[in-house]
Amino acid sequence: MSEYNIGPRIKKLRLARKLTLQAVAKETGFSPALISQIENDNVSPPIATLSKIAKFFDVKLAQFFSEDDDERKFEVVRASERHVVPRVISKEGTKQGYFYESLSFYKQNKKMDAFMVTLTEKAPEANTYSHDGEEFIYIMKGNADFLLDDQTITLHEGDSLYFESTMGHRLLSHDGKEVKVLVVVTK
Repeated sequence: MSEYNIGPRIKKLRLARKLTLQAVAKETGFSPALISQIENDNVSPPIATLSKIAKFFDVKLAQFFSEDDDERKFEVVRASERHVVPRVISKEGTKQGYFYESLSFYKQNKKMDAFMVTLTEKAPEANTYSHDGEEFIYIMKGNADFLLDDQTITLHEGDSLYFESTMGHRLLSHDGKEVKVLVVVTK
């Protein structure tokens, strides 16, 4: 499903540590069924879920997107080289109404990760996510509602927001139309 093979990479980490699906699920707060679906590339996890899994395995988020293990001092990722992570599913198993692309996946051991997030529809539920680090978002196209703890902030094309990722957060299409967002996440 994913050109990045995120699921098999997670499974390889789990098996290398001789952990069961149940052990990973217990430590990350996700169900064994969801971990299994992710490992088998049946679903793609939201960035926040992937971030928690990376933290549990003590690896950088970029490791799931990297094509090689070479250490680079810089990288150029052409638009034609980006791979889409489709069918983002919540831990409850519902469709989240967006997909994302990693904009930086060659360089290892970096302090931030950049993604292009495309909201394609109004999500059926408005649950929030949290993870370690800080986050910057920039609305490139469309209008979005940003849930931040107990607030809803409406953002328009050209608006940006910087926040601590430990706060519960979620980005939703304001009117059900497509929204393109640049997201930068720190470690």
